[in-house]
Amino acid sequence: MSFEKFALDEKIFAGVQSQGYTTPTPIQLKTIPPIMEGRDVMGLAQTGTGKTAAFVLPILQRLMQGPHGHVRALIIAPTRELSEQTHEVIGQLGRRTQLRSASIYGGVSIQGQIKKLRNHVDIISACPGRLLDHLGRGTVDLSHIEVLVLDEADHMFDMGFLPDIRKIVKRLPTKRQTLLFSATMPEDVQRLANDLLQNPLEIRIGRTAPVETVSHRFYPVQMDAKTALLKDILDHTDRESVLVFTRTKSRAKSVAGQLDKSGYKVTSLHGNLTQQKRQKALDGFRDGRYEIMVATDIAARGIDVMRISHVINYDMPMTTDAYTHRVGRTGRASKTGEAFTFVTGQDVSLAYSLKRTLGDKLAYHSVDGLTIAMPVDQASPPGRNGRGKGMKTQNGNGRSYSPKTHGNRASKQRFSESTGRRSWSN
Repeated sequence: MSFEKFALDEKIFAGVQSQGYTTPTPIQLKTIPPIMEGRDVMGLAQTGTGKTAAFVLPILQRLMQGPHGHVRALIIAPTRELSEQTHEVIGQLGRRTQLRSASIYGGVSIQGQIKKLRNHVDIISACPGRLLDHLGRGTVDLSHIEVLVLDEADHMFDMGFLPDIRKIVKRLPTKRQTLLFSATMPEDVQRLANDLLQNPLEIRIGRTAPVETVSHRFYPVQMDAKTALLKDILDHTDRESVLVFTRTKSRAKSVAGQLDKSGYKVTSLHGNLTQQKRQKALDGFRDGRYEIMVATDIAARGIDVMRISHVINYDMPMTTDAYTHRVGRTGRASKTGEAFTFVTGQDVSLAYSLKRTLGDKLAYHSVDGLTIAMPVDQASPPGRNGRGKGMKTQNGNGRSYSPKTHGNRASKQRFSESTGRRSWSN
């Protein structure tokens, strides 16, 4: 099926063609028709499957009818990057429609946003906190809203935005269309959906697991060897653009600094940067000036760069859902990608949980002198030797081998019967 089947306005269809879209993704195919019919929709799909266009196109189609110059559609997103990305997609697909949009988020001057809002915008893409600031100042009017979109709703829950969202919703007309999109559906988000959506059509595309176009490697490593391992992988991998995730802002800055000193074209993205510096980093990563971006999870939802060939988890994410969102930055739009994850002693439980999710798509790899043995999961079924089942591991050439230590990095596992905690001792 092609986009022609949606019978979009010719001006919107011209925007679709200008972006090179030909065949709708599964989430677009399933959600666009009911949204165009005016139904409330709850779309659950993996990251990188085309959710933004799935709601932007029907919104543009709807707003082509009726008066322009009032805010008639509101899209709420958890991060500045995602808000700006949605604003850009609206501009690309609606470039010939004369519909105007504005993005609203913190970290930049509110006066510039007030000026844009006075320019008779039709669509607002906003982060909750700054939108509440505007509502408090009376600089935005939401009384004409016809469509509300909650994008990446699970991430908004993770960031504690649900109370803010409820405050915003109280300012909206009760008669409206509400759309909720998410990669996962925790209970709190499900409750929010039950409260806000009227007889919604629930559409699930695939499992809430990493996309099928991504392959996965785990590298068991000690903390002090991570940077050396990262450089080794970068030097020996056929790569395009690489997104490296760290758990903290200070580590993102530190790792990027070390790579920069080693001659890599690298930038960083984290919450301590001003919006101007964040935008400069994103633009440089998108246009290829920087081959590597080191980022915290703030980038897991807001980066839409088709050229990302590898995601490297320098630090293991906190949850399996967070892993899904991170690796969803590669393997987008049916392209293939690779996700490499560094696993330390404190990551064992999550590593084996991901192993159960990823199955045969996960391989363990080693680098002589840098990686260590993968501990046996105490919770796994016993093998022939009465212990937990061992893991097949591959070296950099893809050959299986029995896990063992490298060089002087002898490692053994301790398991505390009283606490149930695992650790590696040296």
